[in-house]
Amino acid sequence: MEFLSKGLIGVALAAVVIVLLLGLYNMMRGGDSNRSQKLMRWRVILQFVAIVVAMAVLYFTSR
Repeated sequence: MEFLSKGLIGVALAAVVIVLLLGLYNMMRGGDSNRSQKLMRWRVILQFVAIVVAMAVLYFTSR
């Protein structure tokens, strides 16, 4: 169970980092600003998901 919970948190955080880096790369190379905005919106959504996953893991492992 511990491996699964740490794995879920790791996947959620990795998704946030990947989308963040893609968005930053797109902005730095002067790419389409609409794509950068979409990637940053996805980053915010994925951050929310990562927080929910982390809180759920803490809640269920503390019982």
